[in-house]
Amino acid sequence: MTIHLATLAAIVGMALATYATRVAGLFLMRHVNVKGRTKAAFDALPPAILMAVIAPTILATGIAETIAAGVTAASAFLRLPMIVTVLIGMASVVLLRMII
Repeated sequence: MTIHLATLAAIVGMALATYATRVAGLFLMRHVNVKGRTKAAFDALPPAILMAVIAPTILATGIAETIAAGVTAASAFLRLPMIVTVLIGMASVVLLRMII
């Protein structure tokens, strides 16, 4: 397998752009004291972004994935540890795909 120079340059460029955005966020926010409603908003961002990425897959793939997402959400609602919730989600989607 050969890697073309343009492909390698694109990969390196995307890696640098990703790294730059992460470092820029840390650099710009290092002296900002976040509290109150702003802190609550920042704390809500990771789950909101995760749902924005996962929701189209849940609703567009099939009934097994939709049901498995519900089972996983129920386990998360019960405040189970993250690894247990992930394992429940993986097991439920595998089992439901075998059944359905």
